[in-house]
Amino acid sequence: MSENLDGTEKIYCANCIHCKLVRVPSGNGNQYYLRVRCDAGKWKKKLGEEKIYKYFTVARRTVDHCDAYEPMGDAKMFLKELKKNLPIKDEIYSL
Repeated sequence: MSENLDGTEKIYCANCIHCKLVRVPSGNGNQYYLRVRCDAGKWKKKLGEEKIYKYFTVARRTVDHCDAYEPMGDAKMFLKELKKNLPIKDEIYSL
C-alpha cells in the first residue's frame, strides 16, 4: 500500500472483498461493458444513486477510510498483477 500525505495508508478498493465485477449492457444486443461496484454500498453519487466504475480504472480507486473494507491479501502484489492484466481502455464484450 502507499501512503496518504498525512502518513496513513491508502485503501485500494480493488483489494476489498466487496469490490465486484458486473456486466452492464452496452445497448447493442448481446454486448456488454465490464464495470465494478461495491456490494457493501459504499460508492454513492451526490444524489444517493449507486456509483459504478469502469473496469480498467478500478486499480486507481482509493479511499482514506472504509468501515466495510476487508482486504483480499497483500495489496501491493495484487495491485501489481491487476494493473498488468487490466485492459488499457474500455472494451465491449460479447455474450
